Amino acid sequence: MNWSSISDETTRLLQDLLRFNTTNPPGNETPCINYIAQTLHREGIDSVVLESAPGRGNLVARLKGDGSLPPLMLFGHVDVVPAEADKWQRDPFSGDLIDGVIWGRGATDMKHMVAMNLMTFMQLKRQNVPLKRDVIFMANADEEVGGTYGALWMVQNHPDLIRAEYALTEGGATSIEIDGKSFFVCSTGEKGAARFTLRGRGKPGHASQPHMQNSILPLSKALVKVMESKLPLRITATTRSFIESLATNVNPGLAEMLRGVLDPALHDDAVAELPFPEPILRRLNAMCRDTATPTILQAGSKINVIPAEAEAQVDCRVLPGTTPESIDRDVRAILGSALASGELELEFGRFSPGIESDPSSPLLEVIKSSVAEHTGGGIVIPGLITGGTDARHVTKLGTKVYGFIPTRYEGPHMMGLAHAHDERISVANLTFGTQVIYDVTHKFCAV
Repeated sequence: MNWSSISDETTRLLQDLLRFNTTNPPGNETPCINYIAQTLHREGIDSVVLESAPGRGNLVARLKGDGSLPPLMLFGHVDVVPAEADKWQRDPFSGDLIDGVIWGRGATDMKHMVAMNLMTFMQLKRQNVPLKRDVIFMANADEEVGGTYGALWMVQNHPDLIRAEYALTEGGATSIEIDGKSFFVCSTGEKGAARFTLRGRGKPGHASQPHMQNSILPLSKALVKVMESKLPLRITATTRSFIESLATNVNPGLAEMLRGVLDPALHDDAVAELPFPEPILRRLNAMCRDTATPTILQAGSKINVIPAEAEAQVDCRVLPGTTPESIDRDVRAILGSALASGELELEFGRFSPGIESDPSSPLLEVIKSSVAEHTGGGIVIPGLITGGTDARHVTKLGTKVYGFIPTRYEGPHMMGLAHAHDERISVANLTFGTQVIYDVTHKFCAV
């Protein structure tokens, strides 16, 4: 295979995908989805485009295997979050290629993986690879706003088109450098959501005559408790495997600190000693407990009126295994007597459970061997996505979903770019990711 030519073609594919403004809301993904369908058609590959609503397109294509093993699905979304163009160095929808770097909203979340998957899919066809598994390619709308018009709609309305034993999609942190070694994270689980509203109650009045029954007071006290308190420590199978995998491959001193993270009696001191950058420590904290983060505040309608009601919305993310009853109990324990006084109300919204796939599986073993070959010894470790992806919908079909976008560490300036200003990816990483995904898919699915 001519990887120089494939690199150029994948770069052009990603540039074209980035030039479709699929900001969600409103999404308007169908033009981008139609572009993918036309690209597949030129390769002699049939696909089906399904609109869940006007402009909200989803696509599925399939390469048939001999049926001896169940399918593998490669899937991702083409919608993107809004971009504040005036705060970017380049037009967010330009797809500009500058000094080996491709710029645009979606370059790392996740049109880059859509391009990698698409190129992998086309290369399997071009090479006439005999398959023991069907390989399914799916591109979706609406992931950034919950998947109602995308993966969830496909699961509910067209499950037989996308039913698979395993699937690969976007993941969390992809690669980290620790103790001189390169670790590549393959997400085997992700957190769910139990968002809630806190509502302070009080008495209205004229702001020129203040009193202590201002609804903002009990709400603000509650928010301080939520932000300064930690929900209980709980180690899932994925988090335990993540820590143990790191500890097995680093120096003994660091390994001891890492294993201390798993011990409730040592956890806080162990985390405080870890010589990791702040972003890694924040992620580690979120992997070890449910979290609750106030994000939206509302109170009052006029500056001279004391509000009778003040409200805060809290983004609560829950680990696999957390239940509606357990998170309700734990949040109430933090808020304490404030709820009993009647000055504060707690109201949970829809509960979405966390998910977890086996941190040890045949597919994960193939991923480990492929990464080691392509990196000269890079180590794949399981990880827990602290946000959410379309995996939570696809797993409802019994599919084991892994979050894995193989990219190399290129320094702090190229980290954390998803949803950020100046989102971009290097051509080198786009090519590396395509090579690894192709290799994984070929090894796992070819006869």
